Amino acid sequence: MDIVLMAREMGKELQKSEEYANLQKAMKANDNDSVLQDLIGAFNIQRIALNNEMQKKEADEVKIKDMNTALQKVYGQIMANPSMVAYNEAKQAMDALMNRVNTVLIHSVNGADPDTCPDHEESCGGSCATCGGCH
Repeated sequence: MDIVLMAREMGKELQKSEEYANLQKAMKANDNDSVLQDLIGAFNIQRIALNNEMQKKEADEVKIKDMNTALQKVYGQIMANPSMVAYNEAKQAMDALMNRVNTVLIHSVNGADPDTCPDHEESCGGSCATCGGCH
């Protein structure tokens, strides 16, 4: 089988995973959450206004500080929104799955046995005495 075709098959299998389904569900929930969308819109408008103020030759530092504080407040509201929390959790789970897949591929490219190589990176403890090697 062609390696690119195999990658396409892997993509199909990834799309069947629970992690993928959860991420898609969370993305849809974000899109349908009007409170979250309003907060994102307000954040973007405030960010543009802050950037515009910062670009002025004689920028008002007090105004910039106040605008930055307001921007951070809206950002905090976005990140605390239940839909965004669920999205971030689903995204982290999907990223973890992709990291496992990528780790196996990288180890395989570096000559490791694909059936027995680790599917996660070991963290380095700093002591080479107990190290099995980086690759």
